[in-house]
Amino acid sequence: MRKLLTVVLSLALLVLIFAETKQIVILQTSDLHGYIYPVDYATNKPANWGLAKVASVIKEQREKYGEENVIVIDTGDLIQGSPMAYYHARFENEPVNPMVLSMNHLKFNASVLGNHEFNYGLDVLNKAISEADFPFLSANIVDEQDTPYFMPYHLVEIGDVKVLILGLTTKYIPNWEDPRNIKGLKFLDPVQVAKEYVEAFKDLVDVVVIAYHGGLEKDPATGNPTEPLVGENQGYALATEIEGVHVLLTGHQHRTISTKIGNVAVVQPSNWGRMVGKVALILEKNEEGKWVVKDSKPELIDASKYPADQEILELTKDYEEKTQRWLDIPVGTAKGDFYIFDPFVARLWDNPLMEFVNKVQMYYTGAKISSTALFTNDVKGWKAGPVTLRDINAVYIYANTLKVIKVKGADIKAALERSADYFVFENGLAKENKTWVEPKVQRYNYDIWEGISYKIVLNRPVGDRIVDLMFEGKPVDMDAEYEVVLNNYRAGGGGGYSMFTNKPVVKEVLIEMAELMSNYLLEKKEIESTLDNNWGAYVEMEYTVSAGDMLESIASKLGVRVEELKRWNNISGDVKAGDVLKYYVPYFEYLKLMQKAS
Repeated sequence: MRKLLTVVLSLALLVLIFAETKQIVILQTSDLHGYIYPVDYATNKPANWGLAKVASVIKEQREKYGEENVIVIDTGDLIQGSPMAYYHARFENEPVNPMVLSMNHLKFNASVLGNHEFNYGLDVLNKAISEADFPFLSANIVDEQDTPYFMPYHLVEIGDVKVLILGLTTKYIPNWEDPRNIKGLKFLDPVQVAKEYVEAFKDLVDVVVIAYHGGLEKDPATGNPTEPLVGENQGYALATEIEGVHVLLTGHQHRTISTKIGNVAVVQPSNWGRMVGKVALILEKNEEGKWVVKDSKPELIDASKYPADQEILELTKDYEEKTQRWLDIPVGTAKGDFYIFDPFVARLWDNPLMEFVNKVQMYYTGAKISSTALFTNDVKGWKAGPVTLRDINAVYIYANTLKVIKVKGADIKAALERSADYFVFENGLAKENKTWVEPKVQRYNYDIWEGISYKIVLNRPVGDRIVDLMFEGKPVDMDAEYEVVLNNYRAGGGGGYSMFTNKPVVKEVLIEMAELMSNYLLEKKEIESTLDNNWGAYVEMEYTVSAGDMLESIASKLGVRVEELKRWNNISGDVKAGDVLKYYVPYFEYLKLMQKAS
């Protein structure tokens, strides 16, 4: 009996030792935004991004693991973003889309629809899809009969291993997109849709990959929310609420993520081809002969360290050369600088570049109040002299159009308070609120206004920082209605501006802002740098009234107007010794005072 037991155990051990195993590698790109060449189009200098660099990573990985064992997936925001993508979509759309052309050459297995895929309309999108040798996926975008508008999934077989790639897209698109570009489409909840598909396929496939154009709404380690749970990002829910998922590829947030949530490998490879997501899977056949995922390892590969692939550069050379020639076309002359020397300073005080963008919005819509944003810290503007299309497209980097909506004064105040949350005031210094840059950089949600005047008082409580909110010389009436022009993303409530959601639309200008700015310069020929200082960051100070002080003498001493002192302190009569008055000092003046005092 003991001998028989020994034989059985030995055989079992041999089965374990010689069990059939297989390694599969999944590579991911996301948010490429039309970048192929490693070039910064704003400066025309070399940059460490682009699909050409990604191509070198893909080729290396295929050589390492065997081409037949590598699956390459893109998770959206593919055909919009770069000047090349814009030029192709708007001026020369007849040739094959350059991103699709490159991905065909690289033999991508699939791509997922991102929100920016719709920016140029369904005709441009459907043309790009028709040119692809790989499927564009999204299971939760359906037509009016609830039939998937795009391919919902793709099955890949590696030997006898069956891999399901389920494509999903953020359901929040109707809050941002021009309705004409998504006419007839519905965006269902991706979590609910994924549950149905995974349940249907769980016994038919060996590996389940969810490729999602959306990000994580919660911290992967703690499960604590990292943003308002409005449904824009639902990656954490996809990883935790659906049984049987092995890999979750995310995007949309432009974050670098390589982690596990439970047993689900999760990656997100930044944007513009800076990184490549990688998940290495180890599969083993069980006693029933079915492949089982035994291990998964998520990681990120830094594509910036790789050379650009010459085949991809040569393949898209004509597209690049035409784009570069177009970008260098002069459209007007600047009299004075429209330049951002320090982006943090530009969010603390009015500046000519943002004033110009707002003026263009007001010019083409007739609205008296406008709001825009300094989208990234890389936006610089231009200095005195010729202004080219390169300069303009480097400032207005999104394919936004304009909407004039009717809002109440209280909505304007709430929107300004939302932006004022960008700052923290610590030890007498203004700093960037970390929640605006971690886990996702969202500086593009800090808005700068024209047509109204206001003060951001840094040392007041969050939610109560805006004072002196004025329109045409009078305090903004919280209950009155005002017409304001915003980009279509913000007008739909995007970026946490729910106060603008579903407001009456007075007017739309369905020409993209970069084109409007170009048209403005072509029409005016020369633009002059102006600064009306209608807004800025301030610090609240206190003044204790002394015997003999009069409002006029106090105002003179503090460098403010009597009317301002009265308004700030609700004074209707005289002041007396011992009264404490509040007043506001421009932040940069405050710094000088503090330096002098020390």
